[in-house]
Amino acid sequence: MSVVFVLLPLALLIAGIGVALFVWAVRSGQYDDLDTPPVRILFDDEAPAVGRGLHAGQPATPPGSGSPGAAGGRSQT
Repeated sequence: MSVVFVLLPLALLIAGIGVALFVWAVRSGQYDDLDTPPVRILFDDEAPAVGRGLHAGQPATPPGSGSPGAAGGRSQT
């Protein structure tokens, strides 16, 4: 019987935390748009970069081409 006096307040505390988190999620707008997230993965956000490991807008220069960015600015011999 004494276990009830420990578990009942603990259960009420956990339920209260759950309700508080739910209220916070609703007020912060987590449930505003329920239709877009499931289909968002079907659409591309950006055009793919040309080449491997390049960011969009960077010119593609092969390693050792003598450009300042290649090999830390040192020429390879």
